[in-house]
Amino acid sequence: MRKIIFDIETRNIFDDVGKADPTLLDISLVGVYDTETEEYTSYLQEDLPKLWPLMEKADALVTFNGDYFDIPLLNKYYEGDLTKIKSIDIMAALKKSLGRRIGLGNIAEATLGYGKSGHGLQAVEWWKKGDIENIRKYCLQDVKVTKEVYDYALKHKKLKYKDGEQIKDVIIDTTGWDEVSSGAMTHSLPF
Repeated sequence: MRKIIFDIETRNIFDDVGKADPTLLDISLVGVYDTETEEYTSYLQEDLPKLWPLMEKADALVTFNGDYFDIPLLNKYYEGDLTKIKSIDIMAALKKSLGRRIGLGNIAEATLGYGKSGHGLQAVEWWKKGDIENIRKYCLQDVKVTKEVYDYALKHKKLKYKDGEQIKDVIIDTTGWDEVSSGAMTHSLPF
């Protein structure tokens, strides 16, 4: 089963657009891990046409908060409909089990022993300064963390999180995560 694990950095924030709507933001960079090739790659907004064939070959898109943020934002640039590809949103699974949202940094630190290398606001500042390389490093590190959190959840059926000074377990329902969906896909490529 081919999974594309990805994360998006933006050129702006919700305060800049006046509303908490991801589709109003602009992408600076998309970081990707392809389970088939085991390669990490990245795409600037201008390079997104090179990303579409990869997405279209995916059996599943794996994200952390992607159902709310990453997929709707990326979908605004895509001629097809990325929501037709199976989505595995780790944050949604966490929220379903725990009843609340927890950030990727918290989950990574408790589960993996290390966290994120920064935060999204830094990536916006780097964009304003033209520092694409730091955005790329940060985004691909988030993709790596997401991949490892996903792998851990799939193997152990749980994740860990920090609750104050305590580290607690949360059971994650991974049913169907490794099953290929038969959902139809709207492709951007002509056949």
